[in-house]
Amino acid sequence: MLTSFLAAISFLSIIPLRPKFALTPKQISDSRAYYPIIGLLIGCLLVLIGQACSYAFTTSITAAILTIFLAVITRGLHLDGLMDISDGLFGGYSTQRRLEIMKDSHVGAFAVLSAVLILILKYSAILSILNMPFPGNEYALILAPTISRWSMVLQLTMFPYARREGGLGSPFQDNSARLTSSLAALTACVSVIILGGAGGIGLLVLLSIFAYGVGLVISRMLGGLTGDVYGATNELTEAAGLVLAVPLIAHGWLAPFMKVAEWLPEFL
Repeated sequence: MLTSFLAAISFLSIIPLRPKFALTPKQISDSRAYYPIIGLLIGCLLVLIGQACSYAFTTSITAAILTIFLAVITRGLHLDGLMDISDGLFGGYSTQRRLEIMKDSHVGAFAVLSAVLILILKYSAILSILNMPFPGNEYALILAPTISRWSMVLQLTMFPYARREGGLGSPFQDNSARLTSSLAALTACVSVIILGGAGGIGLLVLLSIFAYGVGLVISRMLGGLTGDVYGATNELTEAAGLVLAVPLIAHGWLAPFMKVAEWLPEFL
């Protein structure tokens, strides 16, 4: 378990905690159980950095720092996946050609455009969240990374792998990993209920549907998913989560479970 947890940290962050010995395919596959926990930890770091920056910088600079942190903490791997997917899907007209483009190390116009747009969207959403005079801001910054990491587990479980010759995501295609996927789902559900209450549950459902839809569309175009798709889905889901959190906070729907329980009797 510890080995898989360290592998999850190494896969999903810039922190090099992967064991020195070679990991087995099962250990790599089992690391998915801890993806939502890694997202939760990243979200907590996001809140701590935001609070520290608020003492020295304006809100706009703080939002920029947090946006940069989200890219750096993953060593840009997920952002790179989004860029590769954008070039492949929009630059090719057949499954084989799309997969070839995605493996190419060169960066095209679609890749640059997708990276710029997603970073602008994240920055704008984070800035909006920080500027909102409502409680619950910190919960949005924690829940978005948590649910986005769960979205990768969802796709790993629901869709086949596209590359026959193997790739970064191939060790995760283990049919015996239902238990670890269930553990990840349980972690994600408990996290959103405790930290987000009814709004958190709604956010989890909506973003899970969104991630499934992304996987379904891309799977039909590529004949399955790849490591790039998982990374791209994380970026898209994380951005969508931050954006959707804005109206949830504004209406007071995103609040810890105990706070929700306090005002729930008013509606009964």
